[in-house]
Amino acid sequence: MSNVKAAAAPQQGRTVAIITMFFIFAMISFVTNMAAPFGNIWGFRYEWAGMAGNLMNFTAYLFMGIPAGNMLIKYGYKKTALIALAVGAIGLGVQLLSSYVGGDVEMCGATLSLFIYLLGALVCGFCVCMLNTVVNPMLNLLGGGGNKGNQLVQMGGSLNSLSGTLTPMLVGVLVGTLTDKTTMATVAPLVITGIVIFVAAFIVISFIKIEEPQKNLSKATYEHSPFSFRHCTLGIIAIFFYVGVEIGIPGEMNAWISREPFEGAAAVAGSLAALYWLLMLCGRFLSSIISGKVSTKLQLIVASSVALALLLTAILLPESVKFNSPSIPALNITSGLVPMKCLFLFLCGICTSVMWGGIFNLATEGLGKYTAKASGLFMTMVVGGGIMPFIQDWIARTTGDYVSSYWLVFAMVGYIFFYAVVGCKNVNTDIPVDDIDENQVIDAG
Repeated sequence: MSNVKAAAAPQQGRTVAIITMFFIFAMISFVTNMAAPFGNIWGFRYEWAGMAGNLMNFTAYLFMGIPAGNMLIKYGYKKTALIALAVGAIGLGVQLLSSYVGGDVEMCGATLSLFIYLLGALVCGFCVCMLNTVVNPMLNLLGGGGNKGNQLVQMGGSLNSLSGTLTPMLVGVLVGTLTDKTTMATVAPLVITGIVIFVAAFIVISFIKIEEPQKNLSKATYEHSPFSFRHCTLGIIAIFFYVGVEIGIPGEMNAWISREPFEGAAAVAGSLAALYWLLMLCGRFLSSIISGKVSTKLQLIVASSVALALLLTAILLPESVKFNSPSIPALNITSGLVPMKCLFLFLCGICTSVMWGGIFNLATEGLGKYTAKASGLFMTMVVGGGIMPFIQDWIARTTGDYVSSYWLVFAMVGYIFFYAVVGCKNVNTDIPVDDIDENQVIDAG
């Protein structure tokens, strides 16, 4: 009987840890997806500011990725998560401050309140970078790596997508119609809600016991680095391109259709982007069901090859071929007569949905004690979501052809396909990584 109780206790702790990581996964998207609709408020007053908050979010990854990985080694997963939640509450607090301070102070062609908001967006970026650094490797390790590890990452990703779908809708309800008088004070209830959630999560996580997937990392010796593993290095590059693909596909489609000469083009463009994210939610949910039986590698090969086919069709299909896009009134998704190309672009969402978890899962297999450092490097590469869409948009504006910019996306997906087929193989099996047992867990109370 005592042995049964002893076995049940670790299992119960593991379940609590998994549920906690799922919740954190949802919070990551909640904070990140505030940037775009909040940016619309500022973009209505200052054209250059529309994507500035989003840029600050992604810039934070560039500076915080590696330090966040080092924090995992020094403080562990639980303490790093607590620090991140505290930083997130502060970041949202600074954004809330912009609702009431600096509106009458002009500087650099804008009001001081805008720069206070951007500072808050940067701080929130630090928060989500740290949370991402915690949640991805922890779910993968709690699942035991392999297919089960990927399954947990995809399940968390489903909640992440759900939160990402709901956040812009909540902002839309609060804002209504944008005018030059709309300010951040309009969305203050949502920001306050976010602060309350972060504080509540901090308190809850402080009192529960979360299993540390790896112990004594701070005492381990590191003769190599994650770059010593070929499959990890190639995976880090794949993540850089993946985030560029994920953001670039709906972003450029939105910009393209918004400029179409028909009434309600902007609303239809936003609806097409929403369909893309909705399909990402569906894809992650499906992957969370099948990942226990279908290998991560096979999922990534199928997803990337289908995405290549969809992109190629979208690029080559004549623009004169049109269709009525779907309408979902319950989700405020409106219909419009748009080029058939758009159908193949937003269908890519179901393909990109599994790429993040798949790449991370494959790239960290067999890393042992180097997993935490690798996670920090992965977070640094999320900056690709700012760099590659910027380059894609530059191509579109330079050529005057939005569709031609998708050749860059095609090339990036082509690299991900290469990684799935060849690059993910761990050829560094002679490197000793297990000075500690990565499957041994302890309670971090």
